[in-house]
Amino acid sequence: MNDTQRNKPSFWQVVVSILAAALGVNSESNRERDFSASSPWPFIVGGVIFGVMFVVGIALIVKLVLESTGAA
Repeated sequence: MNDTQRNKPSFWQVVVSILAAALGVNSESNRERDFSASSPWPFIVGGVIFGVMFVVGIALIVKLVLESTGAA
């Protein structure tokens, strides 16, 4: 196995890293694994997708709450 394949994070490793970053917690071993990855793009794309989903989710929750109280 060459270095590119060995340093390529799996889908679930990227997901766990993004969720840990969102919560502000991460282990030292996971941080070292993430920063030794061959490319930052999976983390960047995943972070953008997570950010959009988070904002849309919060907006939907606020809309539902406002509708249920009759404020909207």
